[in-house]
Amino acid sequence: MRADAQKNYDHLLAIARDVFTEQGVDASLRDVARRAGVGLGTLYRHFPTREALLEALLRASFDELTAKAKESETSNSPAEALVSWLRDVVTVAHSPRGVVASMAAAIADENSALHASCVTMKAAGARLLVRAQASGLARSDLEGADLFALVGALAWIHDQPSLAPRADYLFRLIAGAILTSRSRNDAECD
Repeated sequence: MRADAQKNYDHLLAIARDVFTEQGVDASLRDVARRAGVGLGTLYRHFPTREALLEALLRASFDELTAKAKESETSNSPAEALVSWLRDVVTVAHSPRGVVASMAAAIADENSALHASCVTMKAAGARLLVRAQASGLARSDLEGADLFALVGALAWIHDQPSLAPRADYLFRLIAGAILTSRSRNDAECD
């Protein structure tokens, strides 16, 4: 990519991140272009769809979560690795507001721009869950899809003004429900 095109691309991503953080993932793309000081056509040349823009915004975070899960598989206890990854994914999934719905839809749609990065991140979490289960530190009746659903629920809580003040407590409650009594003493759930 030419230097000026890369500069426009990076600028559009920075502005889109700000707009989506303020207004959620359904924010106007026209507003993104206007605030970036470019025409809507320029935005669409770089990002032909809202989903392509979201994918570009989220890919780095998803890749980082996947890498962190892989690193945690060998460096942390299974329970600590799982709870830490869960907390990090919830953090990513609740900002910008509404992103968790896009993530869930992308998992089911192989043609989605977000599909590959979401599936890879979900699989990384499932491996952490299986590792904790194999060690007897996590409930055996959960699977990766359940873990991803819990991420969605915990991210949704952050978006609800009446529940947001209890988000940390509810995270600890859910994390404690995932872990077995044996691992609750070993893992840092808060």
